[in-house]
Amino acid sequence: MKELKNESRRNFIKKSAAAAAALTIPMYVPASSFGANDRINAAVLGVNGRGRSIINGFMELDNVEVTTLVDPDLVVANERAKDFEERYGKKVKVVQDLRKSYDDKDIDVVGIATPNHWHSLATIWACQAGKDVYVEKPASHNVWEGRKMVEAAHKYNRIVQNGVQLRSSPAIQEAIQLLRDGYIGKVYMARGLVFRRRGDIGNRPFEPVPEGLDYDLWTGPAQMRPFTRNLVHYNWHWHWDYGNGDVGNQGIHETDLCMWGLDVGLPTRITAMGGKFLWDDCKETPEVLTSIYNYPEEGKIIQFEVRHWHTNLEDGVGVGNIFYGDKGYLVVNGYNTYSTFLGQDRTPGKARSEGGNHYANFIDAVRARDISIQNGPVESAHLSSALAHLGNIAYMTGRVLTFNPYTERFVNDPEADALLTRNYREPYVVRDQV
Repeated sequence: MKELKNESRRNFIKKSAAAAAALTIPMYVPASSFGANDRINAAVLGVNGRGRSIINGFMELDNVEVTTLVDPDLVVANERAKDFEERYGKKVKVVQDLRKSYDDKDIDVVGIATPNHWHSLATIWACQAGKDVYVEKPASHNVWEGRKMVEAAHKYNRIVQNGVQLRSSPAIQEAIQLLRDGYIGKVYMARGLVFRRRGDIGNRPFEPVPEGLDYDLWTGPAQMRPFTRNLVHYNWHWHWDYGNGDVGNQGIHETDLCMWGLDVGLPTRITAMGGKFLWDDCKETPEVLTSIYNYPEEGKIIQFEVRHWHTNLEDGVGVGNIFYGDKGYLVVNGYNTYSTFLGQDRTPGKARSEGGNHYANFIDAVRARDISIQNGPVESAHLSSALAHLGNIAYMTGRVLTFNPYTERFVNDPEADALLTRNYREPYVVRDQV
């Protein structure tokens, strides 16, 4: 622990957590800031899955118009454009290359729902082009590029919102305040749960690239591999070049809430164990994963569980969080509901269920040019994604890792450090200077 001699680990952790809190500093207001009645034009990147939710979320807001759909697969993009015209009674532009949409001066904001390996680079390029960004989780594919995304947002004075909708839930905001106020006593542990049914995906052969798909563009920052439907369009989640497994898929909602609820940044010690136990398919990421994130100087710990098949629930929760204090525990079930149980007898306490509008919060921040009103700011996007990445790195190395949350590097561990980033493929490179 030579690197930490001059300052305690506690101070490093506090600095990491304080970085997110520092985002309450208001942004400068440019001369061209939006008024309440100015229309905001949006492009949505990646329209096969979550992109459809972003389209609908933007279109439900006053004075927000989705004008452009972007996808490297023109078959998907054109199908979505047809759906858009049928639902909203208006045509929308279809673009295959995201860079062309960034060149469009009429586009003000972009929603990014591409595969994970594109999230940070697409965000950085958008910031450089003067666009504000709503990016789906995880915000990054690796720790290093997540930090570069933060740097780009600040350098170009952009609003970057992470798609963790529970941060805009009044119920979950109330639950966090209860934790801060000591309602369940001294909070020492958070448990994140991702019990999602993920079956056998088989192993498809290599085949020619389908008509309409720009596979080079889809591959982007990753190394080129022969085309297979093992990857396109959904099962990339379970391959390291493109996805991060379920802890980096569904799990970012829960890693984010674990850190938010415990009021911590990145940990100093991480370990993980898991594997594939049922299916002999082409998945590379573990189907079962247990990760432990330890904050010894803070006296806090995060436990994270990924399970993929038939399983029990924990206090009715299959996807959510449980916080433990010395007076009771608090359960977050899904995105909008919490309940509490107090004392040895688990006496029911306060509870609430109420959702919010995360898209509206993003647009409000865009109009005001004020990051202090954001519920999912760029720094928290990076940290919650990084926590998942650290668990995956511990799994891949197979040992307990010591991490410096201030430098965001491991302590005397070049092997683990190498997994903090990737080998980028030209021209789809996250540069050191953004």
